[in-house]
Amino acid sequence: MLSRRVDHFVESVIRDMTRLSLKHGAINLAQGFPDFPAPEELKRAAASAILEDYNQYSITWGAKDLREEISRKAREYNHIEADPETEITVTCGSTEAMMASMLALINEGDDVVVFEPFYENYGPDSAVSGAVPRFVPLNDDNSIDEEALVSAFNKNTRALILNTPNNPCGKVFTANELKLITELCVDYDVIAVTDEIYEYILYDNKKHISIGSLDGMKDRTITISGFSKTYSVTGWRIGYALAGKNLTSAIRKVHDFLTVGAPAPLQHACVTAMGFPDSYYKELARMYDGKRKLLYKALIKAGFKCRMPEGAYYILADIPEGTGMDDMAFARYMVSKVGVAAVPGSSFYKSEAGRHKLRFTFSKKDETLMEAARRLEKLEI
Repeated sequence: MLSRRVDHFVESVIRDMTRLSLKHGAINLAQGFPDFPAPEELKRAAASAILEDYNQYSITWGAKDLREEISRKAREYNHIEADPETEITVTCGSTEAMMASMLALINEGDDVVVFEPFYENYGPDSAVSGAVPRFVPLNDDNSIDEEALVSAFNKNTRALILNTPNNPCGKVFTANELKLITELCVDYDVIAVTDEIYEYILYDNKKHISIGSLDGMKDRTITISGFSKTYSVTGWRIGYALAGKNLTSAIRKVHDFLTVGAPAPLQHACVTAMGFPDSYYKELARMYDGKRKLLYKALIKAGFKCRMPEGAYYILADIPEGTGMDDMAFARYMVSKVGVAAVPGSSFYKSEAGRHKLRFTFSKKDETLMEAARRLEKLEI
């Protein structure tokens, strides 16, 4: 007999679409990983770390030099003070940071507020940790429905999951929205678990604000980020969680028995990444802005309806009218007949709203995106 927990979720649809993409020789705009190289300096640092014998366990909660660099970055960029000795945990990607945080925080039956659309992992994270998710749909313009958010909080609410910039819709939460969330978290004694993995990928002068930097949130926020997206190393699996001493102590206990520790040589390489100049991050956002515009234009031309994302590297698009197919059927049609893979929108929704959407990533070479655009021109509705 299997655990009842696994009855509440399925295998990742995103990774399944990657497998279908390989099967059909399609262009993979489903899974959010770059098809271009990581920075040369970073790759050399990883190779050097292995040659210099950083090949055994590091300290369970992260190499000291990396935690110190994360602390510096958090202070300068996120405006969060985090003691590297007691308030930072290096994890096997931000995915493990989220799971470890949920297991450290949630008791069976606790309510967790989740904005919709949401990254597909948050559903299974809730199921495994025993949480009861309370979904709050964003408005059509991706703003917060204040009445719905207020209604989602109650005496059983333990945590709120926030993802900014948001995967899949690219929303960047505003200062006023974060102020509202802060007031509710303080009033109901709720912990904000915030996934900020796309914190440097911003457009149109949008600014990233970490809710953990706001008054009253220092000791009621777990701030999660990592290196996968910013440095184009999604396979390295190096992430981290920032939290107050008591929360961190609990996260570290879970992390220790989940994974023991993140890969030692790659942790040392990430120290090098954190020494990159400000120009690197500006160029990163500029590069993705060009790719954003390229894919958006191709989708509109092919008959999709979509909004330009404010951050991250995805576009959530409405399926063209007249297909007669839901998101799952249309995604399979796209990958097998058009040669472009996307993710069915229902992966990111509890409601029926996702049944008419697909998510595309533009974390690809321009040549890849231009070929995808060419294939999309053959789309027959």
